[in-house]
Formats: sequence, C-alpha cells, structure tokens
Amino acid sequence: MRNILVAGNWKMNKTPAETNEFLQILAEFTKSNQHPEVEVMVAPTYLSLSGARDAIADANILLSAQDVSKNINGAFTGEVSAFMLASLPVDMCIIGHSERRAYHQETDETINRKLQMLLASGIKPIICIGETLEQREAEETMEVVITQLEGCLNDVKLATGDEIVIAYEPVWAIGTGITATPEQAQEVHSLIRRLLSKLYSNEIAQKVLILYGGSMKPTNMDELLSCGDIDGGLIGGASLEIESFCKMIEIAIEKKRGV
Repeated sequence: MRNILVAGNWKMNKTPAETNEFLQILAEFTKSNQHPEVEVMVAPTYLSLSGARDAIADANILLSAQDVSKNINGAFTGEVSAFMLASLPVDMCIIGHSERRAYHQETDETINRKLQMLLASGIKPIICIGETLEQREAEETMEVVITQLEGCLNDVKLATGDEIVIAYEPVWAIGTGITATPEQAQEVHSLIRRLLSKLYSNEIAQKVLILYGGSMKPTNMDELLSCGDIDGGLIGGASLEIESFCKMIEIAIEKKRGV
C-alpha cells in the first residue's frame, strides 16, 4: 500500500514569523498524531524556508520549496537553484504548478529541466499537471494530461517510483471552491498511473504517489481519499489555517487505520 501525503502549498502567504508560529503548533500536533503511512509536508515561501527547517527539526514533517530554477547557477536575478535548496536542506519541491504555467509561461520542457535539476540534487519533485476549464469543456482533459506528463518526464529515468510525486490539479478547481467529483478525479488519476506503467513499469507506477490538487479540504478529503489512485492532496487554502490542516492530517490517519 502507498502512503498518504498531506502537502500544504502556502503560495505567497505567511511571513517568517507567521510560518514559525504555525509550524511550532503543527510540530507539536504531529508528535502526538502520527501514522507510519501518513506523511505531512509544508511549502512556505523561499524567505521562510531556513526558519521552517529549524522549526520542524524535531518533527516528522517534510519541507518543500514552491519552485526552483532550471539553471545551475549564474546571472539569473531572483532565481534559486536546486543546489541551494539542497544545502538547507529541503526534502521536496513543487514544479509545474498551474500558476507558474499561466503567469510565467512555463512549458513542459522548462518543467522537465527543473525536474532533472532536482533529481540530480537529491530533492523529490512534485510535478503538477492538469487541464483548464476550457480544455475540460472541449473534452481535452485526457490529451492534455498525457501530453504534459510525457513532456515533463521526457528522458527521466526512475528506478523505483519513489523518486517523484505527481499532483493532478484541475485548473478550474484551484481556489474556486469547486472540486472535481471523486469520479472525475479518479478517472484522471487512473489514467496517470496507466501512463506511468506504460512509460516505466507497473511496479514503478504502483509506487508513485499521485495527489489531488484542486480545492481539497476537510469536508471532501475522506471521499477523495476513498478513490483507489488518490494518494493525498496538494492543498492550498485549507493548509493555511492550522485547524483545517490538522483536521486533514487526522482524516488521513483515520483512513489508514480503517476508521
């Protein structure tokens, strides 16, 4: 059985002081609320990564960056390299988020380069893919997902499947309060796993965690996690409030305990 990953993407929210306050509470919570098959991750801004590492030093919480440069080093003002992230260290890094694709015109080729940089630095990438509302209404969801995943994984070799995480984020459900139905989400997650099996092997495909990333919250998490190919969530707004984030961790633990 695959683990459940409860991952909070904070986007451009929380100062270092606010991050530290949140993580102190979260660290105490996770010490008394743990399950070996439930992982917890937070992705604060670059500004807060160092302080966050200190705040969770004694807790079973993974630390992620929200993005990384496609370049190794050099004259790239405002960029942060995978090598720099590894020096903190961070455990994971989000790449290909729909906001990066939309606002910074990132392509699958760009995301592929970032992926290669992260793997070379020992950081696990969370690769985001998903369709817009226009693409879903045009019945292009499957084509878009296949094209994005194949482009992002071009020339990427996997030995076990533990090297990466994939997040399916229907763009029309991000920050809108609209969530894909469990049937809609499972259909795409199942497609992703079948494609991974085709690109690599069934053994590898069965080990890759595939997260749902479209307005997952405490009220719909249990239903989504009941789907066979949904292994957790890349959570935005609901991860910013400590009460709701802790509730989602509890739901994941209950799911693994069969409650």
